[in-house]
Amino acid sequence: MPRSDITDLYRIDELLSDEEKAARDVVAAFVDREYLPKAGKYFRHGTFPLEVIPKLAELGVFGATLDGYGCAGMGNVSYGLILQELERGDSGLRSFASVQSSLCMYPIHAFGSDEQKERFLPGMAKGKLIGCFGLTEPDFGSDPGGMRTRARKDGDGWVLNGSKMWITNGSIADVAVVWAKTGEGGAESIRGYLVEKGMPGFTAREIEGKFSLRASFTSELAFQDVRVPARNVLPKVEGLNGPLSCLNHARAGIAFGAVGAAIACFEAAREYALSRVQFGKPIAAFQLTQAKLADMLQEIVKAQLLSLRLMRMKDQGKVSAAQVSLAKRNNVRVAMEIARSARSILGANGITDEYPAVRHMLNLESVYTYEGTHEVHTLILGRAITGIDAFS
Repeated sequence: MPRSDITDLYRIDELLSDEEKAARDVVAAFVDREYLPKAGKYFRHGTFPLEVIPKLAELGVFGATLDGYGCAGMGNVSYGLILQELERGDSGLRSFASVQSSLCMYPIHAFGSDEQKERFLPGMAKGKLIGCFGLTEPDFGSDPGGMRTRARKDGDGWVLNGSKMWITNGSIADVAVVWAKTGEGGAESIRGYLVEKGMPGFTAREIEGKFSLRASFTSELAFQDVRVPARNVLPKVEGLNGPLSCLNHARAGIAFGAVGAAIACFEAAREYALSRVQFGKPIAAFQLTQAKLADMLQEIVKAQLLSLRLMRMKDQGKVSAAQVSLAKRNNVRVAMEIARSARSILGANGITDEYPAVRHMLNLESVYTYEGTHEVHTLILGRAITGIDAFS
């Protein structure tokens, strides 16, 4: 039975344009062909396949929603569907594309000078330059305004000191979009700096011992008297709204991407339930198994509709932070529940990397936390509901 007859129970395909379906399908075919056959091995050995980067670039994945500079100029629905298929492969694969596109290329495109855009974006679109996003710090995750990384004006440039933590792509990045506090003029603010690989005093160390996002580079960045020239300062942004707008852009994509992990787990559980025979019949014939599959499909369909509506509003320029938070909060939570339910249907086989459930289950623990924890998105919604800011 084709996928559209199962996971697309509400025929969402009929709401998509030919261009949107084409963008999804070409990436889905790539994931099936190039990534999934080795997904378990990548996770087991904690490696990210660098060879897929130029292939993703050829598909127009990097900076997909941006115009010019070799970017595809797609709509947000197309981009969300692309991320769904990448995360159906692995959250690490989707994270790489999300960071490159939403957290690095987007701020350069939105806040950078013409010279910065010309210098970085074409190479990033081709996958020849890799980016990372430096906001989270060892002591400041959910409270980025408390960051301790500082930028001090010095002659024609700036000097950076501090550190950033849990930075996807950090150890392989050619350029880091780093947010730091300044004390210029006695008024503390936050500005963005493009710190390039090889700048003296800039180091990136890979974080060891992860049981989640193993097929992903996760790093700590350190800045010791790093001199950043004025040409590398983002000129069109100042304050915390800059990095938060980048996060909002990325969170919308993550909400769509998490549906891919849920679909992968559901499909694996359904196929296994139909073939696994116990007590003389497939376990799919038992009521408890059917109840689990029904619950999984129900949440997938709801998450698909939520994601599609979110990205349609984003294309219209009407999306709010609360709407993004609701989608990210809901879709990642239900994807985690689906992964766990799938693991239970798979039984003991579900704890091996021969099947995708435990891999997605572990990855989603990180997705649940990054780009705003589940609790942070709860409070963003609470503020929208009550008008009271629980953060202050």
